[in-house]
Amino acid sequence: MEEQPAFFEANQRNKETEMKANEHKDPADKKILFVCSHNEMRSSTAETVYREEGLNVLSAGTERFANVPLNTELIRWADMILVMENRHRVAIETHFGDEIVNKKIIDLDIPDNYYYMEPKLVAIIRERADPFLKP
Repeated sequence: MEEQPAFFEANQRNKETEMKANEHKDPADKKILFVCSHNEMRSSTAETVYREEGLNVLSAGTERFANVPLNTELIRWADMILVMENRHRVAIETHFGDEIVNKKIIDLDIPDNYYYMEPKLVAIIRERADPFLKP
């Protein structure tokens, strides 16, 4: 097994802690997973924005060396998965086919042209994700 850098292990522990903490929330709350490639800019921004609003959210990346690599546990945890591009949906369908049965996967169609918490990125995320996340 390949050795992971210390920051990866710490980040993975943080996600596991967040997942456990979220298990105690009201079961009516949807568990939302945002996915991009590296979990650095788009999905991390979406997680930050919606966590600040009190939503039950996590984020991950499809690439092997993403800050938080997408895994089976995250897929199973999520009620709804919002991907930034169609290629992320394809990666999920390819690698997690059995786990996504009955999962809602939504493509937000947001290109990888932005920085973390860039105001334009925040505005686009809100514009495209709000209809699926707000009553």
